[in-house]
Order: sequence, then structure tokens, then C-alpha cells
Amino acid sequence: MELDISGADLSGGRFCSSLFVETKAIGTRLVGADLYGTYANYADFSGADLTDACLVKVEMDDAVLRGAMLNGADMVKSSLCDVDASGASFRHARLMGAWLLHTDLRGADLSDADLGELNSFEVIVDHNTRVHGMTGTLLGPVLLHGEAAEPRELGGAELEHWLRTRGADVCVVPR
Repeated sequence: MELDISGADLSGGRFCSSLFVETKAIGTRLVGADLYGTYANYADFSGADLTDACLVKVEMDDAVLRGAMLNGADMVKSSLCDVDASGASFRHARLMGAWLLHTDLRGADLSDADLGELNSFEVIVDHNTRVHGMTGTLLGPVLLHGEAAEPRELGGAELEHWLRTRGADVCVVPR
């Protein structure tokens, strides 16, 4: 049975180790909520506000975060595999040790995000993806979508250069 909490204000709530699998949370406010260790696979958090939320060890594989606000969220060791986070905002988020595999970050804002020492960062980006002030070390490659050309894979020194020219202070570990 699918849970629908769309539009609810659950700010500050404690939902540690909860099951939000297939939950509809469209436009839900979870500001400062604690979701430590929660399973939110296949959940839809489109337009949700998770500002300053604790998302440590949260599994959000196959979830939708389109246009979500994750500013200041603590996402240490979280899993975001096959996630649509296009247009989402991760400003000042802590993504240390997180798994971002096949995560769509086109148009997303990762300004001042902290990736820490090493992140799996095999994501989809475009020229509207903001990374100014993003710090840390990551493994690529990323898939860069252009306006007219076919998507292009960037890895190693080429990826590091692309990120640095956009204001990120990152180190890309070659594969």
C-alpha cells in the first residue's frame, strides 16, 4: 500500500529507520526532520523541502527528487542510485561517502556542497548544473548533456577541469 503525505508539514519530525518506500511526498515539508537510516526507495519527493534534514544512511534508490530543496542536508553515506534529482538544490549539503550512481543532476545546484574524502559520483549533468564552491574528492565519470550534441562522458583530469572551471574545488580520482 502506498503512503501519500504530499503537502504535509512534517518539519522537525523524527522518522529514524522508517519505511518511506513508494511514498508520495510531493511538496512535503520535512525541514530539519531526522530520517536517519530510512528506506525511501521509489519515493517521490518532487518539490519537497528537506532543508537541514538528517538523511544519513538513507537509501533513496529509484526515488524522485525533482526540484526538491536539500540545502544543508546531512546525507553522509546515503544512496541515491538511479534518482531523478534534476533541478534539486543541494546547497551546503554534506554528501560525504554517498553513492550517487546514474543520478540525474541536470539543472541541480550543488553550490558549496561538501563531498568529503571520496564519493561515487557517476551522475548526469548539464551546463546548468551549479557546482561553485563544491569541495571534496570524487570518482566519476559524469555524463555531460549538451544543448545540441550527444551526451559526452567526462572522467579523470577532464572532469576535474570541467568542475574547476565552474568554481568547484574538487579532486577527481582516476579509474
